[in-house]
Amino acid sequence: MRRALAAAALALLAAACSTDDWVDGSSRIEYKSAAKLPPLDVPPDLTTPPRDGRYQAPESARSTTTLSGYQAERAQQAGQPRGDPSVLPSVEGVRVERDGNQRWLVVSQPAERLWPAMKSFWVENGLLIALEIPEAGVLETDWAENRALISQNLGRSKIGSIFAPLASTGMRDKYRMRLERTPDGGTEVYISHRGLEEVYATLVEGTGETAWQSRPPDPELEAEFLRRLMVRLGTPIEEAKLKIASAPAPAARASLRKDPDGAPLLEVSEPFDRAWRRVGLALDRVGFTVEDRDRQKGVYFVRYADPQAGVKKKEGLLDKLAFWRDDKTTIKPEQYRVAVTGADAASRVQVLGQTGAAESSPTANRILGLLHEQLK
Repeated sequence: MRRALAAAALALLAAACSTDDWVDGSSRIEYKSAAKLPPLDVPPDLTTPPRDGRYQAPESARSTTTLSGYQAERAQQAGQPRGDPSVLPSVEGVRVERDGNQRWLVVSQPAERLWPAMKSFWVENGLLIALEIPEAGVLETDWAENRALISQNLGRSKIGSIFAPLASTGMRDKYRMRLERTPDGGTEVYISHRGLEEVYATLVEGTGETAWQSRPPDPELEAEFLRRLMVRLGTPIEEAKLKIASAPAPAARASLRKDPDGAPLLEVSEPFDRAWRRVGLALDRVGFTVEDRDRQKGVYFVRYADPQAGVKKKEGLLDKLAFWRDDKTTIKPEQYRVAVTGADAASRVQVLGQTGAAESSPTANRILGLLHEQLK
């Protein structure tokens, strides 16, 4: 019996390790949103779709008696094709910019024309839109699971097709897309990734409850969706791969310092335009809620819930005996201003309070520390 079971297991592994079913790089992402996809309802202003014309009888008023004549009349009735060629227009002038491990697209089209295509892009990739702020140029997807990783972890698609419905990766992803106008009338498109990972809350794995914790953003996932977006806008697949891979990566450095008044600041060795773009993408990556921005003044208006604000001091014996107290604390997000000021070759980033003065609180230090990790 043991030999029979071992032989069966080896046969399954051999089928699992055959080389004809390996997924290529373009199919390693297959998202399934945690929420249900919306139903495909027909809008009320659209007419009923036409039936299959192959089984439609000729009109009695027609005098056609041959098949070729009937087909010619049907083609003439069809007229122009029903599809609208402007639904998926091919956009010219799409290029990739890169700064360190950050990439973005520069498109020679206004944001108003790109916005509908940006919305449908995420739905086409299996992701639902959870947040949409047109006036700020922000689209954010719902949390979703990359189901393609399950087949890879199980080894083969033949085995994965059996166990995939019951399996889970324990990871979730979401993306934020941000559009900004360029001085020449074009649009810059940024895509940032955020991730969660399910971990055990207790020390012994498998014996306690699980909790979700953040995991670092993945620049490769951002680059992959930028590549897909280029293809969506009309760039050939091979050309999009080449542009994403060969985008120049200039050296970028940032350091934490103090101003003359002792307030913390982040010094970026880049002019204002580049520093402004990189700070905005860093805020998206870290997960700040960007409510508004003023490029002329160089200010991002953000909300941030400091996790350290809810940490309690060490309790004594009497505090532990007070079991009737409610230990649940809610961390309320506070509003801050992230200001970017620049000269010819360098820029400064500071956290401002409600009054516009530079913040020197521990929270301001933590915000600049998070930005420093993304900009250094």
